[in-house]
This record gives sequence, C-alpha cells and structure tokens, in this order.
Amino acid sequence: MSQIRIAGACLNQTPIDWDNNVSNIKKAIREAQEQNVRILCLPELCITAYGCQDLFLSEWLVEEAINQLQKIVPLCENIAVAVGLPIIHNHKIYNTTCLIQNGKIQGFYAKQILANDGIHYEPRWFSPWPNGLKESLTIDGQSYPIGDLTFHIEGVYVGFEICEDAWNENRPACRLFEKGVDLILNPSASHFAFGKHKIRENLIVTSSLNFECHYLYVNQLGNESGRVIYDGDIILASHGQLLATNKRLSFKPYELLTFDIDVKSKAYKQTDHVDDLDNNRDFAKAASLGLFDYLRKSRAKGYALSLSGGADSSSIAVLVAESVRNGVKELGIEPFANAIHQDLDSIQRLTETETIKHLVGKILITAYQGTKNSSEDTLNSAKSLAESIGAQFKQWKVDDVVNTNHEIIEKAIGRKLSWEQDDIAMQNIQARTRSPLIWMIANITGAILLTTSNRSEGDVGYTTMDGDTSGSLAPIAGVDKPFLLQWLNYAEKELGYSGLSHVNSLTPTAELRPKEYTQTDEDDLMPYPIMVKIERLGIFQRKSPLNVFQTLNKELDIDSELLKSYIRKFYKLWSINQWKRERLAPSFHLDDFNVDPKTWCRFPILSGSFTNELKALDKA
Repeated sequence: MSQIRIAGACLNQTPIDWDNNVSNIKKAIREAQEQNVRILCLPELCITAYGCQDLFLSEWLVEEAINQLQKIVPLCENIAVAVGLPIIHNHKIYNTTCLIQNGKIQGFYAKQILANDGIHYEPRWFSPWPNGLKESLTIDGQSYPIGDLTFHIEGVYVGFEICEDAWNENRPACRLFEKGVDLILNPSASHFAFGKHKIRENLIVTSSLNFECHYLYVNQLGNESGRVIYDGDIILASHGQLLATNKRLSFKPYELLTFDIDVKSKAYKQTDHVDDLDNNRDFAKAASLGLFDYLRKSRAKGYALSLSGGADSSSIAVLVAESVRNGVKELGIEPFANAIHQDLDSIQRLTETETIKHLVGKILITAYQGTKNSSEDTLNSAKSLAESIGAQFKQWKVDDVVNTNHEIIEKAIGRKLSWEQDDIAMQNIQARTRSPLIWMIANITGAILLTTSNRSEGDVGYTTMDGDTSGSLAPIAGVDKPFLLQWLNYAEKELGYSGLSHVNSLTPTAELRPKEYTQTDEDDLMPYPIMVKIERLGIFQRKSPLNVFQTLNKELDIDSELLKSYIRKFYKLWSINQWKRERLAPSFHLDDFNVDPKTWCRFPILSGSFTNELKALDKA
C-alpha cells in the first residue's frame, strides 16, 4: 500500500493543564479519524506542553504524563498517532514521541539533539539519546522499545526527527535516508520569530529533497506558557516540492491539515499557498494571539494600560483591540467571549463591528495621567484612540501628588529641587507617581497591568523602574522602537485603526521635562535607527565596540567621531542598566533575539562596563 492519508495537528497546550491538553489531543484524533487519516503527527511534548521548564525535573510530572498517555491510547483505533511526552529511563529524562497504532503503543522515539541556544535550555531537563541505540522501557509491567526507532505503518516506512534534531548537520535524517525511510515526521515546539516560518519551510522542503522522502513538520500553537508564542506551522513537502501548509497563528485550540500521499510517487500538484514575509502582519497576528491566550489562561478579567498618547502605549492598545477582532473573526462572537470569560449580555443586538468595540471596552481600561509637562496633543491622541477602539478611558492629573513628593524631599534635604541639579529625579518621580494609580485601577478591576517598555528602552535603560515599567506583562518589550513607529502607520493604513492618526503625527517624547525643554527621545539618546544597528551588531552578533564601529563606519554616512559617541553611549548605558532588564515584566519573544535575561540575553549585573574595549574604540 503506497497511497495513504496523513495529517498533522498543531495544538494550543498549557503546562500541566492536563484536561485542556488531552482534550485538544482527543479532538484532533477524532477529527482525523472522521477524515480517514491513517497517520497523525502531533507536536513535541504535547501531553505536558513544551514550556514546563524545571517541572520536567519532577518525577511526578513524568508519571502523570504517562497516566494521560494511557487515556489517549485506546482512542487510536484504525489510526497511528505520534504524541509527545517526557519519559524517565535508567534515571534519565528523555524528550520522546510515542507512536500509538490501533490502540497499542508501538514504541518511543527519543530526541537525539537538544536545543541549547537563545531561549532554549533543554539540556537542563533532558538527556540526548545516542543515535542508533535501541532499548526496552517497562510501563505497568509491559515492555516497549525506546530510542532511535523507525516504524512500518500500513506499508509506509516512517522515521522521526524531533524539532532540534533537524537543525543539526549530523541529524537523524541522514541515517533515516540510508535506511530508505518513506516518511519523516517532525513533531516540534519551535517559537515564533519574524521571518522564521520561511526559514523553517525551506528546511522542510530541502530535507525532503536531500533525503528523498515525504517530510511532515508539525509545530505547537499559541502562547503556551507566557513568554513564547508558537505559530502552529504544519508543513508537508515531498522530494523538494512544497505540498501543503496550514493557516498560521490560529486562535483555535487546534488545527488539522490532511493530505493524501503516495510514497512511490514524486509527482504532485504544486501548492498554491503563498505566505510572503510580512513582519507587520505577523507582529499583529502573533502579539494579538499572545494577548488572547495570556488573558484566557491567566483567567484575569481584562487589561489595564496607562495610555500616554505616545507610540508604545498606543501600539499595545491596538494589539488588544486586534486580539478581539481576530478572535471574533476566527472563533465567532460567543466562543470568543466565553474563552475570555466575558458574559454576552447585550452583545447579540449589536453588529459585528459594534460587538468588537463592546468587547474591547469590557477587557481594556486605559488612563491618561497628565502633568503640567503633558501636552494637549498627547491627551487628544490617547482619548481619540481609546474612543475609536472602544476601550474605557479615564483621565486625571498627578501634579498634586508630584508636588507633595517634592515638598517632602525638599524638607528632608534642606533645599529646593531644580531641573539643573535634579533632572533625573524630577523626571522619575512623575512616572513613579503614575504607577500606584494605574496599579489601583488594575487591582480594582481584576485586570493585568500592561507595561509599555520596548526593546530599545531595555537596551539603554531609558525607562523608570517602578514607573512606566510597572506591570505584569510587557507585550512589546521584544521589538525595537523604529519597528513600532512604522508598524503604527501600517496599523492605521492597512488594519484600519484610524484613531492612530494623532499618535502617528507626534515625535516620540517622555514629556517629563518642562515644555520649554522640547524633550524628545532621540535627543535624550541617539537616532533610533542607529541604535538598532548598534544593538544588532553588539548584542545579537556579540561584536566588540571596535568591531561595531568598523562595520558601521563603512556603512553609514555619519561623522566618525559622532558615531563613536553613539557607540560609547550605547555600551555604557547597556552595562549599567542590566539590573533594570532583570526587573522588566515578562515579555513576548517576537524577534530572533531578545534582551530579556530570562529568555535570551544573560549579562552580568556588575561588570567592567567595557572600559578597555571603549579605550580601543577611542584609538580607532
């Protein structure tokens, strides 16, 4: 039998949410059976979820995963299903995929190459399985094969690679090719990053060509555990030809993609799927999915946001609105409202557009907290945006509280505060005065407080700790300021958020100094495009200050001494502000790198601050 129907199902799982995880698995199996699928591949570690982190070191977790597996096994009648879970064998923990066929466990393939870069830390929890090794595992008195396994399923010779297995030069597929495998299944948990789906798609197509096989890749879906978002890619290729892909970044609990293959044939009709690189579109979809999952999985009642009228807070407000719009469009009004724990009340009598604004109003409360240094422009920007998307909008002045703080400190230090002598302290107290008030709104309403820090601010510490950094979640801390500025124009023109017209006409400013100072972010720091270039070279590519200068001095039309001053400023601010990055709220991992020390970039809090390296720069 050379012709067979296969399928992949991406799943939106949650660490140790056994009921949810097994329910999604059961539904995917049931739908596959209804469509006469013979081989179904599910994502990596889908029983526990991939993001359990140090819970994987708990023996009870593995034992419970096996208990849940036993519930799934009897459901697999007339179908072969690959399902992921951790397994303890000879006192070591392995990341495995269990193949179940016709209601019986056939064996456990164990991951051979563990991800240990960027946000991944697999060797902390799992051991790599030696290639070629096969052993026996006993569960409830029954012996099963475990290790580097292949399987014959209804005339199809099947092998596995689990996620990182495929990204290594000495990969299992090399040996599977020598064995003459017809189909390689790759259950994965590969995080979203801008442009990554094209890299992944190219890997799968190239793999199917190089190893002369059909290759099915199945990724995890959604904001699984807080920081990492999975795009739910399902990709099928054969002998160098892309056969099928699914809809990425779905709001559904699972998605199934089926395809009829003939393992003896290399001739297929080319897929008409087109998914060009578009970071603006993907940012809107990924971040809005992240916010949707974060809200429903935390069971909070909504989001609270200090809406300043500037770019950062405005982008977050739009992302919340986009989360509602995408969710209603894909799931329907009632399922979406139920998912985010909202009563429908009068929604049935509204149009879809009105319903979306109504739901935004139920889950997003915003506040403009002005001072005498704030402008009418930012007030109008905040108010018009909130009204346009349907968010609740509050406004108040914090000058009286700021003045009280001034009076207390002036009495304590025995002198008047002045902008000339106390600039940073006088800026920061305004941001810190706002924090307790928006926190109080969040506490009263049972909402998650969103912080507005972006990655560029994280680089150089251009943010007030216990001020604008206050909150539980930082949705945009994984992207840089220039990206956000251009994305807001995209959101206004392409996504239809006309309420952004005000913010898109403003120059980014903290509005913390008196108006006569005409404060702007770039005057305080440096031009954002140059900062992003320094960041990519110095942080992402880990080059020294001198290497950064040598590269940019050739690339940019800028005075070399001015460029040196920007590089010097960046590295100095980067070094002294690691303590701030340690305290930033959890953020979504959206780009190919991040400055969050918990997920990508670890840096010492105390260091020599590149002293010698900057001296070398001075001599260049």
